[in-house]
Amino acid sequence: MYDAPIAKRSFLSTWALCLGWVGCWIGCWVAMSDCLRAQTNGATQCASCHEQEQKLKKSAHAALSCETCHENHDKYPHPTADGGKPAPKPECAACHDAEGHDYARSVHGLAAKRGDAAPDCELCHGSAHELARPRSSEFRAAVPDTCGACHSEVVEQYKASVHGQAVARGVAQAPLCTDCHGEHSIQKHTNAESPVSSGRVTATCGSCHGNVRLSRQFGMPADRLVSFEESYHGLAAKAGGQTVANCASCHGVHNILASSDPKSTVNPKNLAKTCGQCHAGAGKRFAISTVHIGANGKEPNAVRWVRVFYLSLIPMVIGLMLAHNAGDWVHKVARVRFGAVEESAPKATAKAPETRMFGFERVQHAVLVISFLVLAWSGFALKYPDHWWASPLLLWENRWPMRSWIHRTAAVAFVAVSVAHLISLGVSGKLRGHWKELWPRRQDMSQAFQGMAYNLGLRKTRPERASHGYIEKAEYWAVAWGAIVMAVSGFMLWATDFMLSRLPKQWLDVATAVHFYEAVLATLAIVVWHFYSVIFDPDVYPMDTAWFNGFSVRKRPSADAPEPAEEAPSGPENTTAG
Repeated sequence: MYDAPIAKRSFLSTWALCLGWVGCWIGCWVAMSDCLRAQTNGATQCASCHEQEQKLKKSAHAALSCETCHENHDKYPHPTADGGKPAPKPECAACHDAEGHDYARSVHGLAAKRGDAAPDCELCHGSAHELARPRSSEFRAAVPDTCGACHSEVVEQYKASVHGQAVARGVAQAPLCTDCHGEHSIQKHTNAESPVSSGRVTATCGSCHGNVRLSRQFGMPADRLVSFEESYHGLAAKAGGQTVANCASCHGVHNILASSDPKSTVNPKNLAKTCGQCHAGAGKRFAISTVHIGANGKEPNAVRWVRVFYLSLIPMVIGLMLAHNAGDWVHKVARVRFGAVEESAPKATAKAPETRMFGFERVQHAVLVISFLVLAWSGFALKYPDHWWASPLLLWENRWPMRSWIHRTAAVAFVAVSVAHLISLGVSGKLRGHWKELWPRRQDMSQAFQGMAYNLGLRKTRPERASHGYIEKAEYWAVAWGAIVMAVSGFMLWATDFMLSRLPKQWLDVATAVHFYEAVLATLAIVVWHFYSVIFDPDVYPMDTAWFNGFSVRKRPSADAPEPAEEAPSGPENTTAG
């Protein structure tokens, strides 16, 4: 009997609740409308006296109300500062803190702090009620003229450059003053923090010229940044050199023109003058050839041939060395550690330790070792300046080229010991007789093939080898050949001005390639071939002491035993060494 009234009350309660919610929403909407109306009325009230309202709607501050910047704007007459003067304008840095901090430490901010004439926010951006959006095309197009208000001569050069011409054509991606110098934190180009300083200008130019998308869009060469960074100038700059040529040194600063323009500093007819700023006499006898050398098919044919030759030679030579030594190590470890018996062994062994190096030879060897290690370290530090092992040489590179002088000092020592070796051979008959044991003979080649076959398991019996066999001879003559190549190419690179004034630049490009690849080959050969013979060979491990006391711990055929092949050429006998 109570079902109907209860249902009726529930129905009425639901409707009452819905009407309540609707009322709340209507009340909130009315309140918001009043607030918006009040704000609009406030702006309208300001506009009744101030004409900035229409300008403000089109500016970057359009979303702000008057009271955001003008406190107590609703009071009339408006509050004044002390002395009855109008209230001061709000500081832009109150909202734009980061920009204000950058400006304060910039050349403009410091000048303003000293009381000198300097642009402020309003001069560059316009008044607060009508400033344009910084990323808009209108604002960017006006940047050169804005900067030209003070830097008129510079801007004239810029407008005539390839960058200024691109801006005039409406290219939105063309660099402006602010893209290179910065916006609010502009510093002098002598300041290391400036994006146009000698240490950072390459990265600044590379932001566009190293951008693959922009290079494809505008048909710019895509390898300019990479080829510069791989050149001597780029590597030295990357290592911290402050006096080396950079992009601006050759292409100009604000007056950059296409290389096809007769006025361009990199026009073929002007290259001698441009390069001559640093390299006196460059290009006077021969035209300066390609400057940006890359491995993209545009390098000179001579450089390409050098690259192909060494990239074929290095893997082949080092691979054969690794195979030879790996097989030798396996056989000797099997004999030393597991008692394996070889089917052949040296016929006789010396009863006393064998003298392998005389005193003067040990001195030469010590100087050679030290100079070579320093040359390899300091040389590769130029090519790979970002690696941890190169950092000690580059600590003072921005003030003093320590790496360069260390490399050249080691080079002088290396050449000096090579010359001393030649002189000693002419002066000392004992040393000359010792040296003759390293002279190549016909049986060396057959011994080398037999030794390789045995180490690779292609031959069962171990071949006999002379006291100074193919291993020692290959090492000695490789050092001799490498010393000549490195000395000649290194002198050419050291005497850059001399070479550029007398020979085509392509000779230096070839010398650079040869010097690098020969250094790679020599270093790998020392590590793989020589270090194995004197350190890792189980017969001498942990060290062959011949370099220290002249005596080798290795068991070799006796000096009195006959050679396994043809007799040596007649000459002074040496029963002490070899």
